Amino acid sequence: MTLTKEQPIGIFDSGVGGLTVAHAIKQLLPNETFIYFGDTAHLPYGDKSAESILHYSKKITEFLLEKNCKVILVACNSASAVAFTSLNAYVGEKAVLMNVIDPVVEHILQNKTYKKIGVIGTKATINSGTYEEKIKEKSQDIEVKSLATPLLVPMIEEGFVYDDISNAIIRAYLSKKELKNIQSLILGCTHYPIIKNQISKFYNFDVEVLDSARIVANDLKRTLISKDLLRSEGKTTNQFFISDYTP
Repeated sequence: MTLTKEQPIGIFDSGVGGLTVAHAIKQLLPNETFIYFGDTAHLPYGDKSAESILHYSKKITEFLLEKNCKVILVACNSASAVAFTSLNAYVGEKAVLMNVIDPVVEHILQNKTYKKIGVIGTKATINSGTYEEKIKEKSQDIEVKSLATPLLVPMIEEGFVYDDISNAIIRAYLSKKELKNIQSLILGCTHYPIIKNQISKFYNFDVEVLDSARIVANDLKRTLISKDLLRSEGKTTNQFFISDYTP
């Protein structure tokens, strides 16, 4: 199948978190059209089994393929960690499949100053060990400390940000010994950029908090250019879909 510049970019996540990535992409690539799917019926993915995450992800991928997407971005760390390999085999050459973990890992490896890095994410992402494995595979000099922070996604989805409740939860997690003396922190969930400033403030802005949304957007641009799929002009019409809605 021949892909063209005019085809849309598909993006999916378990909820609103992937919108942080979609926003970064739209800012960097204003001429691209995208289709966003939020699987609100099954959020959060982070406490689901790998089998369930793969099942949900495959259904959404099928939907985005039917929408003729040239790129499908798995904008969910949990799905990127446990389902990406299977999805890649399924998609084949029908679209370019991307995830939100590999670009962040490459960013870290290219920056030689990182020596001790923290990772926070859902249980599925942290238990998979994906970040640590991918970093250690190419560099033994970087120490990676991981911590599951399962309350952050439902907290964000329920709108508890920039208040006493969210500050208390963030403080409880980031104070744990696993994240002691880190130089940089990977936000291993696309929901987390929404509370990036709160996290930075906890560290008195002394720890670099990596914004995966911007890193992924830049990686997508490079990929589109390398495959001659970058759309440079034309009218854009973006579409948003969800699997469930509760007013």
